[in-house]
Amino acid sequence: MTFADGFSGRACRLVLALAIAACTPLLVVAEDASAIGRLKQDLQTIASDEYEGRGIGTHGLDLAADYVRREFAAAGLEMNAVDDGAFQTFEVLDKVELGSPNELVLTGPDGARKIQTLDTDFRPMSISGSGETAAPLVFAGYGIESKDPPYDDFEGLDVKGKTVVMLRRTPQQDRHDGLFGGPHSRSARVAALKTKLSNAQRRGAAAVVLVNDGYTGESARADLQEKLGKAKDAIVAAAEPFASESDSSQTTERKTLTDAMTHLKRLNEQIAAHDSDPLDKFGSNGTPSTGAIPVLQVKRAVIDGVVFATLGKRLADIEKQIDETGKPASAPLTNWTAEITASVDMKMASVKNVIGVSPGKGSLANETVVVGAHYDHLGYGGDGSLQVGSRDIHNGADDNASGTVSLLELARRVKRLDSPSRRRIVFIAFTGEERGLLGSAAYVRTPAFPLESTVAMINLDMVGRLKDDKLTVFGTDTSKEWNSVIDKAAGEYSLQIIKKPEGFGPSDHSSFYAKQIPVLHLFTGTHMEYHRPNDDWPLINYEGMERVVRFTEQLIDWAATSTARPTYVQVAGRAALERTGSRPYFGSVPDFGTAEKGYAISGVSAGSPAEKGGLKGGDLIVKLGDEMITGLEDFDLVLRKFSAGQQIDVVVKRGGMELTLKVTLAASRE
Repeated sequence: MTFADGFSGRACRLVLALAIAACTPLLVVAEDASAIGRLKQDLQTIASDEYEGRGIGTHGLDLAADYVRREFAAAGLEMNAVDDGAFQTFEVLDKVELGSPNELVLTGPDGARKIQTLDTDFRPMSISGSGETAAPLVFAGYGIESKDPPYDDFEGLDVKGKTVVMLRRTPQQDRHDGLFGGPHSRSARVAALKTKLSNAQRRGAAAVVLVNDGYTGESARADLQEKLGKAKDAIVAAAEPFASESDSSQTTERKTLTDAMTHLKRLNEQIAAHDSDPLDKFGSNGTPSTGAIPVLQVKRAVIDGVVFATLGKRLADIEKQIDETGKPASAPLTNWTAEITASVDMKMASVKNVIGVSPGKGSLANETVVVGAHYDHLGYGGDGSLQVGSRDIHNGADDNASGTVSLLELARRVKRLDSPSRRRIVFIAFTGEERGLLGSAAYVRTPAFPLESTVAMINLDMVGRLKDDKLTVFGTDTSKEWNSVIDKAAGEYSLQIIKKPEGFGPSDHSSFYAKQIPVLHLFTGTHMEYHRPNDDWPLINYEGMERVVRFTEQLIDWAATSTARPTYVQVAGRAALERTGSRPYFGSVPDFGTAEKGYAISGVSAGSPAEKGGLKGGDLIVKLGDEMITGLEDFDLVLRKFSAGQQIDVVVKRGGMELTLKVTLAASRE
């Protein structure tokens, strides 16, 4: 074939090749722009107020699951991996509601039964378990056990089988050089309600009664009085212009005076209505731990009478004594008993992982690569919010709408992996991550495809804030091959990789690493909006997120097509995104999907004290030293009592048997 103007076929082909080469950058730019547009549209939908922060129990979480399912299907994935099609459904605790009956009767030395009134004299707290008890009363001060500074309200006090009365918060709150550093100190974790409950429960307490401390209520009243004084001064200042003989209309001055008087009126109303000893709204204190005992909040005046009748001192006198001496003032409340009935109804929610599958081909078809991201967030705030007390919608644009929409984009691109032999790729949008990796724990308990043939798991969690080209990748040493694959992909997309070798960390990949599967977790870094209501879509770096998607696509391509499966490597240690506190190193990995009483573990870190002591994934720790363990909170608190180098007895339940193992603790790794 020939062309006009004397061009030969060979010359024409050369021109066409050059033209295509010249156009390729334009095609890439157009493709990138299209992908960025999809990421932005997906994220603005999933992180919108309509989706209610994707919290457990919200309609918005179901909307997000439906959205992911539709997009997976549109990408051509198979949607029948589990019995419910794309949805792997399981139940989690949604919320607690106050049930009935709830009763408190106090009986003193004279035998007279003093019946207390619900919502007037007492109220069960939402961290309470349900149950009935009739037990002697003991006063345990602030309910604190601390190694540093040394302070123990329980020393020498027998609380087993008794109802333990405790003050809230800490001593010396008005002193920033006090025992616990003032009211805003980080060490005030000892003041947390669940910490105090754990202190009592693991010593065998039958129930707990919490009483508001005197300082908090009175300081709030003092603040109002100070504001009232300033408001009166403002009225005097606003009235001064009217003392002049000016003929001006004084409109501005009149408005200033009116506003000041309105403010004064409101402050007077607040002071009149101020309750220095309020009962907490039910539900404001979180949810109960496994096996929780009854927990009531009781009015100060009620307990003050009991304490005075027994000890000859008022609560205020005891608080003053502790503040002045820095020493506990615990004591039995002799001949006083409390009959308690607490009814707390636990409401469960049905939640779902969303699963889509790109089938494998050829000789590798029966092996699996999992790509995951959690799509849940905090909903309307609550316990997980770092903006304390906030009930605003937490949209979680970066955490983890960014990972979710990146997962969708990767699902759309999987059809480009045109290899005659490759592994199936299972895309999973996990739920319940914010409650403790619940979705990934549910999957590894009942996987859609055998874990034995699952060769790798790649997790995208918080990938929307790429800055200075820096991308953190956790799990880089969990397979021998990861580092070279990561380096090659990073060079192609001009990313500076911050490598973290550990396989265990605070996201869903941990559940897979506990099953001896190589993992990677991609993360662009934390920020001031983390777990706050202002983690919103305008703050996302969409161009950076698209680069992370392309980088991840390269990793998936290699994991899916490599002739040999990635080589699993056991890596010592655990990556952390948050402070672990002053405690020795143990090396266990929590299993948040177990409801049995005790501290369940899904695995142990390589070379850790736990591994050397013989602990294994699936163990349930029920005793540490001489202390009973009912959950993770107990384990954390008790572990802090020991020091690096100490050998302790650890009692575990394994296969229906109780075993006592000896573990030598190591230095903290924080």
